[in-house]
Amino acid sequence: MKTDPTRRNFLKASLAGALGVTLVGRRALGAGPDLASRLAVCSWSLKPASADDLLKKLASTGLLRAQVALDPIRKNAGGKWSDFAAKSAAKGVTFVSGMMGTIGEDYKTLDSIRRTGGVVPDATWPDNWKTIQADADLAVQLGLKLVTFHAGFLPHEETDPSFAKLQDRVRRIADLFHARGIALGLETGQETADTLALFLRKLDHRGVGVNLDPANILLYDKGDPVAAVGTVGPWLKQCHLKDAVRTKVPGTWGKEVVLGTGQVDWKAFFKALEGAGFAGNLCIEREAGTQREADIRTAREYVERVSL
Repeated sequence: MKTDPTRRNFLKASLAGALGVTLVGRRALGAGPDLASRLAVCSWSLKPASADDLLKKLASTGLLRAQVALDPIRKNAGGKWSDFAAKSAAKGVTFVSGMMGTIGEDYKTLDSIRRTGGVVPDATWPDNWKTIQADADLAVQLGLKLVTFHAGFLPHEETDPSFAKLQDRVRRIADLFHARGIALGLETGQETADTLALFLRKLDHRGVGVNLDPANILLYDKGDPVAAVGTVGPWLKQCHLKDAVRTKVPGTWGKEVVLGTGQVDWKAFFKALEGAGFAGNLCIEREAGTQREADIRTAREYVERVSL
């Protein structure tokens, strides 16, 4: 009897999802290096207008595993995200993790996001703290074990006046999620891997890890994505799969491109992940372009070929 490919992919992904939720990114005894079974899609990459729209677009990618943006579900504008969990379950969709944004972020330029990004700005912190608490409650309802976010530009030195402030805020957020049995993943890119490792060592919180995005390291011109694996390996919780070309003009953005066509050395990157003992989820992210469903399918097919 011919096996339906969507169902076959779902069954493979379900097992990998169960492992990923249990381990939150760390290798289990005997866990294999299979990449394709660990793939998921970042829901916001599909620019969904509603729960139904997300599930339709997700199915078109050939994957039934997702990292879900929490804020649209929490806001539920016009009731478009009502019954999201039940609808997803009915379609066989697995949530591997969540993602939360922060209020006031401006990505127009590197300078604007430096000033407005994450939980660094004092002006937006009170409102961000309120929404983060609501996102934590939603994450529990969705059964998530990992939530990621951009904390903002981390200070390079402990002597920076904002270092202690950001440590305190991240610790407060981590305590909130940890009390609910949820790990927190800091998304990479806005600082070097060494700076992030310094911040995490000083924080010393078992509930905080790293969501490694190799393309962001290129987009922000913050080093070598493959080398970064070795630096932040002890904290790895999840990876975003995205590709980019490094900027040629200091102080400006690099360019995001379709996975497999940029400057990330994927074979070396996956080898480094395996060497670091990472067997967690790999979430395809696409934040540029006008044919994102097709680009995500291309990314999935590329990883499937690499993993053979």
